[in-house]
Amino acid sequence: MTEVGGFSGFPRECPRFFAELAANNHKTWFEEHRRNYEHNVEAPAREFVLALGRRLKQIAPKIQADPRVNKSIFRLYRDTRFSKDKTPYKTHLGLWFWEGTRPRMECSGFYFHLEPPDLMLGAGLYRFPKPMLEVWRQSVVDPKHGPALVKALDRAAKGGDLYFGGKHYKKTPRGFDPDHKNAELLLYDGFYVGWETKIPDEFYSPELVDFCFRRYETMLPVHRWLAAMTERVP
Repeated sequence: MTEVGGFSGFPRECPRFFAELAANNHKTWFEEHRRNYEHNVEAPAREFVLALGRRLKQIAPKIQADPRVNKSIFRLYRDTRFSKDKTPYKTHLGLWFWEGTRPRMECSGFYFHLEPPDLMLGAGLYRFPKPMLEVWRQSVVDPKHGPALVKALDRAAKGGDLYFGGKHYKKTPRGFDPDHKNAELLLYDGFYVGWETKIPDEFYSPELVDFCFRRYETMLPVHRWLAAMTERVP
């Protein structure tokens, strides 16, 4: 496939930058390599967000793909206020495409995570806000929404090599039947589907858009169920 919407692939300097940052995670090194980051990471990431966003609209017409930092592009700087790890920078590139009327991190969406030598693609919600957690639990045991979720998970699983994440609790929440057929899903405080691979050759070409799109298509049933659920949150 030819170039898509101006995106011609990430340069090989992109994963190299993060590998070197992991070994030199301090302000002096970053300032010396800031132009490298802006040119080889941030600029192609903006083009990729626009290109993949247009592609995703084919299966999720209301998807939000905003090529700004703190929108679809996660900021590079870490929040170290409450962390023992005081290294200032993230050693990965995170991109987010969300769908819904709530704040972006309270919506289901599609996630792209480059952390050399690996690439991870995912869909869903990493953590439910408290009101959403209650809606999740009620939906899991609902006679209509519960079976629809199980069907969505079965469809996604047929995509192969996917994993489901977000399990947090060890005991069924109070007020719910531990013998319910969907009781296992009550142990989650977020829900997402993911897939991981080594950085593929497509990463360095326009083909990355189709590469990601095909994988996101397999995750679509889970995303659609979660997107509908978020709209039921008060």
